[in-house]
Amino acid sequence: MATFFSNNEAETEELGARLSARLPDGAVVAMYGDLGAGKTAFVRGMARGMGLDCRVSSPTFTIVNEYLGQRELIHFDMYRLSGADELFEIGWEDYLNRGAVCAVEWSEKVQDAFFGDEITVTIEKLGDTRRKITIEGVELC
Repeated sequence: MATFFSNNEAETEELGARLSARLPDGAVVAMYGDLGAGKTAFVRGMARGMGLDCRVSSPTFTIVNEYLGQRELIHFDMYRLSGADELFEIGWEDYLNRGAVCAVEWSEKVQDAFFGDEITVTIEKLGDTRRKITIEGVELC
């Protein structure tokens, strides 16, 4: 487990880029944090770290956004789901089988969908822009 502190959105994105550069294809990143904590900013950084040149936005209403390039990033937002059953209904296993990196916001809503090998990112608000970011499941210096 590693803990980092971010003073602004750009630093949160940079940490996401550092993480994703170390992730193998097929990795699942389970993200936790309150509304406005910076989960989507972190995913924006992940996309950049994977060499993807795309506009990253929260998939709150669409549930899933796919970012394609040299690598593939699937961005989920579980805020509107009532549980893991709904995630399986939209094809969770199919997404996993594609070998893409999957970033899942509001992971607490779908805990039963994880198999125990996910990387966990928890973002805590410490102020208007300051964040404490804890990453578990992968070494990141």
